[in-house]
Amino acid sequence: MVAARIGAVVWVVNAAQFLVVQLVVESAWRTPYSWKSYNISDLGNVHCGTWDVSRPRYVCSPLHDAMNTSFVVQGVLLLAGALLTGVCWGRSGMSRAARILFLVDAAAWVLVGFVPADVDEDLHVLGALLIMGLGNIGLLCAGFTPRSSLFGRLRHITFAFAAAALLAAWMFFAQLDPGTGLGGMERIAAFALQGWTLVMATAIFRGYSSLSSSPSVSR
Repeated sequence: MVAARIGAVVWVVNAAQFLVVQLVVESAWRTPYSWKSYNISDLGNVHCGTWDVSRPRYVCSPLHDAMNTSFVVQGVLLLAGALLTGVCWGRSGMSRAARILFLVDAAAWVLVGFVPADVDEDLHVLGALLIMGLGNIGLLCAGFTPRSSLFGRLRHITFAFAAAALLAAWMFFAQLDPGTGLGGMERIAAFALQGWTLVMATAIFRGYSSLSSSPSVSR
């Protein structure tokens, strides 16, 4: 279980760095930054000016390099955690599908870090679609891991995170605001996976890894 515990630490470090960097980067703005009104990607825009035709807003992020680096780190650490916690997933087609989609999600975070929205909007939007689309479908697949595995024992939590993430993603791209602001919707869609990794990391730390499936489990 040593690798799984290392993976859990990696996931916790990842969530911490992503939150802290956002707070630091937004604090450097000379104009007010709101999680409700602004996108996460606004923190990584390299130019100052009015941005986004559908929701015009003034964006100027002096520490954009730090945010874009954090996006890349996010992808790398998400993937590392998924690989290291392999024993907790069990063995099944859904387990493999979930981990493959986590790989896609991780690659998408790296993409959005290397290609800020105001540098190449099309590629950046592609990355966002992969994160909030396929990445969250991967989270849904994780809910179908074998019941005898650690993550399978906690599938009710996984389904709750997946449902919230997929609904928020749909509402964000459809530009439906229930009162949280579209920036808030985007954060639910993008942060759900991180919230799930923290819950799973906590389970590993508490010793539930002993519930992991044996190699013979296939359902």
